[in-house]
Amino acid sequence: MGHTQAAAWFRLLMLFVCAGLVGWLGLAGATPADAPPATATADPIRDIEREAEQSGRASWGHWGIRPDRYVEWSNHSNRLIPVCAFGVSLDAVAGPRSVYRDAARLEAIYGRLPESTLNTAADYFDQTDIHALQVEAARAGKKRIVLFVFDGLDWTTTRTAAIATTGRVAYDTGRGTGFVFQDYRSAPTDFGFCVTSPANDGTSFDVDAQVVKNPGGKTGGGYDAALGGATPWATAVDLRYLTGRSRDRPHAVTDSAASATSLCTGRKTYNDAINVDPTGALLEPIAVMLQKQGWAVGAVSSVPVSHATPACAYANNVSRDDYQDIARDQLGLPSIAHRTTPLPGLDVLVGGGFGMDVRDDKGQGANFEPGNKYVAESTLREIDAAGGGRYRLALRTPGRTGAEVLRAAARACIADGERLFGFFGAGEGHLPFATADGGYDPVVVGPEKRETLEGLKKKYSPPIRYTAADVRENPTLADMATAALDVLHARGNFWLMVEAGDVDWASHANNIDNCIGAVKSGDAALRAIFTWIEAHGGWEDTAVIVTSDHGHLFVLTDPAAFAQ
Repeated sequence: MGHTQAAAWFRLLMLFVCAGLVGWLGLAGATPADAPPATATADPIRDIEREAEQSGRASWGHWGIRPDRYVEWSNHSNRLIPVCAFGVSLDAVAGPRSVYRDAARLEAIYGRLPESTLNTAADYFDQTDIHALQVEAARAGKKRIVLFVFDGLDWTTTRTAAIATTGRVAYDTGRGTGFVFQDYRSAPTDFGFCVTSPANDGTSFDVDAQVVKNPGGKTGGGYDAALGGATPWATAVDLRYLTGRSRDRPHAVTDSAASATSLCTGRKTYNDAINVDPTGALLEPIAVMLQKQGWAVGAVSSVPVSHATPACAYANNVSRDDYQDIARDQLGLPSIAHRTTPLPGLDVLVGGGFGMDVRDDKGQGANFEPGNKYVAESTLREIDAAGGGRYRLALRTPGRTGAEVLRAAARACIADGERLFGFFGAGEGHLPFATADGGYDPVVVGPEKRETLEGLKKKYSPPIRYTAADVRENPTLADMATAALDVLHARGNFWLMVEAGDVDWASHANNIDNCIGAVKSGDAALRAIFTWIEAHGGWEDTAVIVTSDHGHLFVLTDPAAFAQ
């Protein structure tokens, strides 16, 4: 053996010895508490996302109307969005029964007949119809209703995520395949798509007085299929129309508050409204209606508990930004909208917002309390069962896994008949968001890079870097949904909203890697729900509706780029 070979063998021997010592000392796999989770080295989706962000363009797609700019638009769109129903049919609202074929009914839901919105050939229906489907399910004898909302998910994002997940370009029209909400057939199922446009945009209000100042706002809603497409997969004639920037047809684009109000109350309203109509009058969401009939009700979200979508599951407010008052409604305490007679409160509320402390927030009015932005400290003290309140608290706890904290609290709630409030979060109060490969290492490009792009006014948040503790100490959305189902089921009939909010956050950040990861984690939560249903009596008395509150404007130009 030559000198070079001997040296090589010696180095190899030392590696084995070191490895043995590490294992013997119990150090293998140990990482500092604040070290980020390990991720795989091969991550092609992350690679193409990074390249697109650094160069400002991508051959496979773009956000907005300009193929030569990777990011031109960072807000919502007027795209039609998919609806998948399980245990119920869409026949009562789609096709020949579409409200968009009837001028009188259109005028009733919009408060006027929107220009170029009547379409006697419409197969699509309206977002308000999803409320009607839930009401009818309860009347028909269903005892368990789940509304699953992928916030910000549209057909194009779904297709992109499905291609990346399956490794093949399997469809270019229709429901598609690749995720449980597309493929599940163990229950009667239906597929359709709906319009998300609000009553109007540009309404102003007084959060302290809880009054609307200018009913009707500045820009009315509506949907012109000739410009936006008669199906979600149709090529839009005018992408500017889908962003609400068409001079010829400036239909308002919805926000999450107006759209979630439609889902939960069956009424169109202005952007920013939480279950109030365009004049500011209070609307009753389905959860409150069913609660009066003896149902247990709950809401679960991967983003802060008092954000717009979970807020609309139960609360009332003229402003989506009045978070602490919204939480008071959700948790059964006097609020700005219910001063003397508070709402009864949700039986289960689990989501994010933990750790988001602020000293001031003018959007929350004069009664804002410095401290947690989303749930006031006084609210936490008052609801805590340990101090005589009605809720068992499950909070992010250093050194404990979020899943076990939540499971233990759920078991205690069932045993003692308590309500459940779970409060977790990382980053800006949301759960850690996974990327396409299941890791928690999103591409980070400084905001100064994007702010140079023409037309963008959005202020980007600081880069999100998760620690190992962030991932360990927070439950997943699947953990949250399962805990909520267990507690609600112990109380009898129930209604539950589950929101996968990270699709929206990823889309606002124009990050397709994060979007794909968000669809996957949301789908995992839905799979957990279906597994729970199968283990608890099956589908005979259960209805699940899976949809989104609105779309974005990611344009996929080369699907094969994601089939890796």
